[in-house]
Amino acid sequence: MARPRIVVVGAGFGGLHTLRHLERRIPRGMADLALVAPHDYMLYSPLLPQVASGLLTPQSVAMSVHRLTHQTRLVPGHAVGVDTDDRTVLVRRSSGELIPCPYDRLVLAPGGLTRSFDIPGLGEHAYGAKTLAEAVLLRDHVLAQLELAHDSRDPVEREERCRFVVVGGGYTGAETAASLMRLCEEAAKRYPELRSVIRWHLVDIAPRVLPELGERLGSRALDLLRGLGIEVKLKVTVREVTPDKVVLTDGRALPCRTLIWAAGVSPSPLMETLGKPTRRGRLEVGTDLRVPGLDDVFALGDAAAVPHLADGEGAYCPPTAQYATRQAATAADNVVASILGRPMADFKHTDLGLAVDFSGRDALARVFRFDLTGPAALAATRGYHLVSVPSLTARARILANWTIRELTGGEVARLGFADSGRPSSFVDQEAFDYLDAESSRREGARLMDNLRARYGDE
Repeated sequence: MARPRIVVVGAGFGGLHTLRHLERRIPRGMADLALVAPHDYMLYSPLLPQVASGLLTPQSVAMSVHRLTHQTRLVPGHAVGVDTDDRTVLVRRSSGELIPCPYDRLVLAPGGLTRSFDIPGLGEHAYGAKTLAEAVLLRDHVLAQLELAHDSRDPVEREERCRFVVVGGGYTGAETAASLMRLCEEAAKRYPELRSVIRWHLVDIAPRVLPELGERLGSRALDLLRGLGIEVKLKVTVREVTPDKVVLTDGRALPCRTLIWAAGVSPSPLMETLGKPTRRGRLEVGTDLRVPGLDDVFALGDAAAVPHLADGEGAYCPPTAQYATRQAATAADNVVASILGRPMADFKHTDLGLAVDFSGRDALARVFRFDLTGPAALAATRGYHLVSVPSLTARARILANWTIRELTGGEVARLGFADSGRPSSFVDQEAFDYLDAESSRREGARLMDNLRARYGDE
């Protein structure tokens, strides 16, 4: 019997952990495992704000796929469509070439894109906070603004360069604002005259920050952010962005040259190309993570609407790293079971809690039903990250970075990424040419016909 071709899309928490489980469950040489991903690393995104602040080096949160897997072939590129009739994933390489990747079993874990809105100037002037490149660039940009402000004698320019606005009161927004505020405090030691000018704002249309933490911890988070000197404005969002101004929906116009957009994530458009039902862009799957009507396709993570059995009928799993990691084990088991003709297992998981790290020594955590603050929360939060990082090398780097910062203080030197001016916006960087369902089938059929003509039916 020919070796089954198992293709996994996405090198995030769901995709990479699925592959690692598959490698453990399938004897070497008994299946062809392939990973479709644009980069050869898994990004531990919960710690990106600490990369932006310089607390962690970029290498600490980027774990090599080649080091974490041993039987998997990397197909570099973006999966832009799925032809379920011909069982083919359409992959766009960085060169722009569209190539087919045939499968017998497909696991979709592509994650999501930065959620954006039709706000004038947002795409041209906002900075993202979702990728490793964005985090490194953001740090350089913030430090560059302080350098330029210090060198300027124009009070208007100084105010614009020293005001920073973060949009999004969730984990990414709150942690990014807190981390970068601390970076500014360290940098201000060089520029003491800027201390009274530096302003950080966190705005969100929601009535509370970090609503997932509950009312008590959410209120504590608000107090911590304000205690750092961050002005938090709720029930407000951005109306317009210009090169030197951010206009809010309450009418305030803030002189500002830095808007950081952290207003959530939307599911990958890839899921729409299957022509199957979606829920707010997330592909609907069964409790066994299979796509209804497609017995050879599984989906998990941010881009899948997975029923949450622990919360009762009608509930869906939240799009978090914790759930994606646990779903990966079930997905791998069911992929193997589907090949061997065995019964499927349902995904079940009880939430372990939540953790928020504001850098420095401030953190909040909910472990099962217990709310933690202060040193206990910091220990729980950082302990959770160390356990969750799948690479021993990365754990060592992270622990070393934290220790160095504690013993020697921060480093505020720029790396030069912002010297050539602002690159394309996060909207442009993530705007790949995803195909609709009909185009996906048409392109897949055409590519497979060309492949058969060249290599035969095999």
